[in-house]
Amino acid sequence: MDPAGLTALARPVLLTRHPAPVQPYLADLARYLASVRPAALLAAKTPTNLLALWARRLSGAPTRVVISERTQLSRSITLSRKWRWRHIAPLIARTYPWADAITAVSDGVADDLAITAGLPRGTIDTVYNPVVTPGLAVRAAAPAPHPWLEDGGSPVIVAAGRLVPVKNFPLLLRAFARLREQRAVRLIILGEGPERPRLEVLTHTLGVDGDVALPGFVDNPYAAFSRAALFVLSSDYEGLPGVLIQALACGCPVVSTDCPSGPTEILQGGRFGELVPVDDIEALTAAMTRTLDAPLPAETLRRRGGEFSLERSAKRYLQLLLPTEFARTEKLNPDGKASSM
Repeated sequence: MDPAGLTALARPVLLTRHPAPVQPYLADLARYLASVRPAALLAAKTPTNLLALWARRLSGAPTRVVISERTQLSRSITLSRKWRWRHIAPLIARTYPWADAITAVSDGVADDLAITAGLPRGTIDTVYNPVVTPGLAVRAAAPAPHPWLEDGGSPVIVAAGRLVPVKNFPLLLRAFARLREQRAVRLIILGEGPERPRLEVLTHTLGVDGDVALPGFVDNPYAAFSRAALFVLSSDYEGLPGVLIQALACGCPVVSTDCPSGPTEILQGGRFGELVPVDDIEALTAAMTRTLDAPLPAETLRRRGGEFSLERSAKRYLQLLLPTEFARTEKLNPDGKASSM
């Protein structure tokens, strides 16, 4: 497709008074691909995926392009305040088939992309994020990020994430307040964000501020997950919640909302942790109670978390990015371990 044809296709996104954030980089990336001609390019997130595919088309380079959708497209369209997102689904439907491979971080994200953009579901491959790395066990054994995790007191529930509305920490606080009426327990929410003032007010209003800590961002949440009695994910929606996988990999029992998407895949429909309806205080309180009373064995949880390893993810991406080289390497590397090729 020549530049004029490409511009016509992408007109609603590119030709605006306030251009899309990726637009200034289109010509530069096209020139890079034309001059360097790399073997493969991996792009992630909708705007960058479109940029990579447009640039490859403009450059005429033989570079193999693999794209990755990270969150539910339908949610991004609904929640975006930018008018250009109203036109994104048909643009994706026309552009994404140019990719050599389309991936998503979960089956839920893949299903949503297929439905929203009208793409054949069979053309979208799920590749889970490389959440569990070889150094996780060492970091999990590091000093705890909060004294409650080592003081031998009442059990500690941990949650982690940006303090933003989609994480629905108010739901967790309200469920925790009900749980606190029944038993001695404490809650630590790791993370920072604009919702902090609201959460602090709600904690005080619920009368649990003495048993709730919001220490802010910590660079090693694994040390908390490995010592907590329970990890809770209270989100309204996700793409593939890495913190849920990390908690499992640390051997921590978990409870999660059955939000779109990811938790039900990670927990295999409740096999490795209870799933509760989104924004259901009573169900979350009951699930936390049951899990505290009868947690799954830590080793069972660690094995499940380990299935989302860096090695597995890298191997699949290498297979998609460099299929010929991957096949040749596999013949020389029959143990199946990922190779740098």
